[in-house]
Amino acid sequence: MEGFVKYLVDSKLVFETLEKIVDESTDVAYTYFRKTGLERSASISKDLEWFRQQGIDIPQPSSPGVTYATYLEELSEKSAPSFLCHLYNIYFAHISGGQAIGRQVCEKLLQGKELEFYKWKGNVMELLSDVREKLNSLGEHWSRDEKNRCLREATKAFRYSGQLIRLIIL
Repeated sequence: MEGFVKYLVDSKLVFETLEKIVDESTDVAYTYFRKTGLERSASISKDLEWFRQQGIDIPQPSSPGVTYATYLEELSEKSAPSFLCHLYNIYFAHISGGQAIGRQVCEKLLQGKELEFYKWKGNVMELLSDVREKLNSLGEHWSRDEKNRCLREATKAFRYSGQLIRLIIL
C-alpha cells in the first residue's frame, strides 16, 4: 500500500506541475491544452484524502516526482514542443497502461474501490484524441529540429513515467 500511495503523491505533483504550466503560461501553444478534461491533480487529491481518512500516512513527494516536476518546469521555459511531448505522453501513459495497473492495484489492495484518478467526465479516448489532434496541428508548424527534439523527449517521458510506476512495487 505504501508504494502505491507514494506513486499517487508523486503523480499528483507531476500533474499539478503540468496543469500549472499550461494554465499560467503566456505561450500561446500551451493555451490549446487548458481544460482538456484529462487533468488529474484534483482527482488524486480526493484519493489521497480518502487514504488519509483510512488512517494511512501521506508522505511528501519523493525524488522521482520532484525530479520530473523540476524537469518539466525547466523544459517548459526552453521548448514548447518538447514540453508538449511530455504532456501528451503523460496523459497517454496514464490512460493506456495506467488504468490497467490502477485497476489491478485497486482490486488487490483496496477490495475493488475505484479511485478518482481513474475516472473521467466524458469519453477518455475522445478527450485524448482531441489533445492528440491539437498537438498534431501545432506540430505542422514546428521546424524539423523541433520535431526531432520532441521525438527524443518521448524516450525521456517514458523513462520518467517508469520511475513513478516503480514506486508502486518498491
